Amino acid sequence: MDGALQARRAVVTGGARGLGRAIAARLAAAGAAVTVIDADPAGLPPDWRGVALDLAAPGAEAALADLAASPVDILIANAGIVPPWRRIAELDRGEWERVMAVNVWGVAACLKAFAPALARSAHASVVIMASINAFRAHPRQALYTASKHAVLGLMRAAALDLGPEGIRVNALAPGPVATDALRARVAARHAAGGPAPAEAFAAMAGAAALGRLASPAEVADAALFLASDAAAAITGQVLPVECGLA
Repeated sequence: MDGALQARRAVVTGGARGLGRAIAARLAAAGAAVTVIDADPAGLPPDWRGVALDLAAPGAEAALADLAASPVDILIANAGIVPPWRRIAELDRGEWERVMAVNVWGVAACLKAFAPALARSAHASVVIMASINAFRAHPRQALYTASKHAVLGLMRAAALDLGPEGIRVNALAPGPVATDALRARVAARHAAGGPAPAEAFAAMAGAAALGRLASPAEVADAALFLASDAAAAITGQVLPVECGLA
């Protein structure tokens, strides 16, 4: 789909690394002009615009409003935090509030800020990063699961609110993807007495119908599809990208 986004302007939150970086690169390869909003946007390609912003910071709404004064066709609301594994009895209120502020309010704030600009586009599309934890749960992941369940509800409501303005809103639901962040969490869990990384990743792959994990490039391809005119009649939907997890 190279060239599918020619002359379109895309904003990617959390786009400096991980899945956000892969998605931003895929949109740029398809012709989009990319702006990355990230707490630390260092190291971006020279033709991308980087904006340093913590979406949970007190001044974030005003900063987003300033950015939304420019034309925008595509919003990828990807920024998020994956907290450490914790049992219910170990939940921490400060951690809970920080994760919810970024994972849920950060998405809502971006929708609020960019909706007027998107309404002026003839090709407006929002892709929100959910997770398989938006519709299923895993042990020791109550906070992350709650935040992604909230994101899925937010996507569905936003699709209804913004649809009359020609703005499509969908979500991606990746399963485990072997990013640096996931490798670090698996290593930390092993250090705390959990399974060895090789064993943990083998178990994740074995749970999928295809016997492997999805790659960052495959998640990025799915984001490109939802952002492009190939998905022009699709809104309010969540697209799993998880190699067929049972």
